[in-house]
Amino acid sequence: METVVGVRFKKAGKVYYFDPGDLEIFKTDKVILETARGLELGEVVVGPKEVSEKEVVSPLKQVIRKATKEDMAAYEGNKGKEKDAFEICSKKIEDHGLEMKLVDVEYTFDNNKIIFFFTAEGRVDFRELVKDLASVFKTRIELRQIGVRDEAKMIGGYGPCGVSLCCSTWLGEFDPVSIKMAKDQGLSLNPTKISGVCGRLFCCLKYEHEVYKAVLKKMPQQGDRVKTQLGTGVIVKTNPLLEQVKVRVTLEEDGSEEIKIFPIEEITKIPKGSRGKPEDGKKKEDGKKQEDSKKTEDRKKMENGKKNEDSKTTGDRRKSEGGKKSAESPGKEKSPEGKKPDEGQKAAGEKKSSREKTEGKKASDKKPSDKKSKPRSKRPQGKKRPPRGSQKKGKSPQEKPKGEAKGPSKNE
Repeated sequence: METVVGVRFKKAGKVYYFDPGDLEIFKTDKVILETARGLELGEVVVGPKEVSEKEVVSPLKQVIRKATKEDMAAYEGNKGKEKDAFEICSKKIEDHGLEMKLVDVEYTFDNNKIIFFFTAEGRVDFRELVKDLASVFKTRIELRQIGVRDEAKMIGGYGPCGVSLCCSTWLGEFDPVSIKMAKDQGLSLNPTKISGVCGRLFCCLKYEHEVYKAVLKKMPQQGDRVKTQLGTGVIVKTNPLLEQVKVRVTLEEDGSEEIKIFPIEEITKIPKGSRGKPEDGKKKEDGKKQEDSKKTEDRKKMENGKKNEDSKTTGDRRKSEGGKKSAESPGKEKSPEGKKPDEGQKAAGEKKSSREKTEGKKASDKKPSDKKSKPRSKRPQGKKRPPRGSQKKGKSPQEKPKGEAKGPSKNE
């Protein structure tokens, strides 16, 4: 835990924590502090208190001193200079022809820097403007672009409610606002009716949104069927602030319809799809939930059974494939124990060899004819076929062996 004081530099500005040190500081005191912009004069809005280290932005800077009369005189003098700087800067903007609107000018306490706040639709090239302003004021110049909400906060004004703007009087930071907040509160969605002077949605839509959000959680919606003391009906309108609903009731006595206002404690919502009493509808819903849970459990069991069957089939398939591969291995190879191949494989080999022998005998028995056995010699190109009588007699295909005796010659 650390002891801090809360200091604000502008009216309705953000509160920053500082270390009071050994000084006795109270609420509404003026103090001099050192910030990122230099020396600043601020007002203490939160007295000394202890906070956790998570709430403090480190490093925690210390208060230099309490403001004196001379410090207050210098502060008032800077306020007078800001008006003159505003007029000079507005003229320079016109001379350069820049599309920007000057909103405010601020001097630091030690006069080391002048900050010019402006608004513009897009990016603006103000480099030449900064050079001109620096030559006039002889100090550091900073131009800062702000949004329309910050512009309304600096200038101030009155809202449609007739009261001064919240952002310029007490609102320290801007919270995000959406069109859903206006819808939940039952307001008109016309932008002109739910927008402030800045052209954005009212900041006050955020103030009551949490209350509406909590009440709408326990309230039935428009169009829901409900059970009342007078009979069943349909909700026509809801009032979250009063926690009441308007119901078009069908009276049980004569069956006529009337619009009645009921507190939300006196009505019971009828679930969708049920025509009887709300209790019967709840029972039906409970029964449906139980049936759905049973179906999901059965489905899970079926899926688990299918997975087990698939795993078994894949294991059997792998085993069969392994057996086929072992059967397809050659029979000549011996097993690791040195055993001979099976008798069935041996008989199959003998049958195959006998079949091949018989086929060979049949081929040898069939003798080819002379015409078919004699190969046709190819005639060289360019030579004519000689006449038949001039051909030499060739040897018969069946020549006598060399050992046999020759026949008688002509001389004998």
